[in-house]
Amino acid sequence: MKLLFKQRLFSWFDSYDIFDEQGNKVYTVKGELSWGHLLRIYDAHGNLLGSIKEKVFAFLPKFEMYLGEEYLGFIQKEFTIFKPRFNVECKGWTVKGELGEWDYEIFDRYEEKIATISKEIFRLADTYVIDVRYPRDALCVLMLALAIDAEKCSRRD
Repeated sequence: MKLLFKQRLFSWFDSYDIFDEQGNKVYTVKGELSWGHLLRIYDAHGNLLGSIKEKVFAFLPKFEMYLGEEYLGFIQKEFTIFKPRFNVECKGWTVKGELGEWDYEIFDRYEEKIATISKEIFRLADTYVIDVRYPRDALCVLMLALAIDAEKCSRRD
């Protein structure tokens, strides 16, 4: 399953539209005023599915993930020198990035690749292609992509 993740231009807060392979909008992400990043994910009908909330006073960047209002777990950047790496507490997943921080691979606890996240360059707004092996993992992988993008955005501010 592939998803195209596009940031909306000219938005006061982080705002994204996520499309499936046929070009149908399947998710909308809206940023809210908060101390740190707070992103809420809605389905195509406007129903809240989940959210990502940045923990502001963490030593390394950390984002909590919620499915509806239920705490799911977190993603936290690990200390590395060259290639970025993130630990995902909720599913035993690991996120490994490339040197340029454009491409990421997500592995389960058995080192099986379950998704890739690739940033498309030469676009006006941040655009990612998310390739998920199992559709049931799409929302969680989207949460990881949002957290990675928010972490990179925080470093630029």
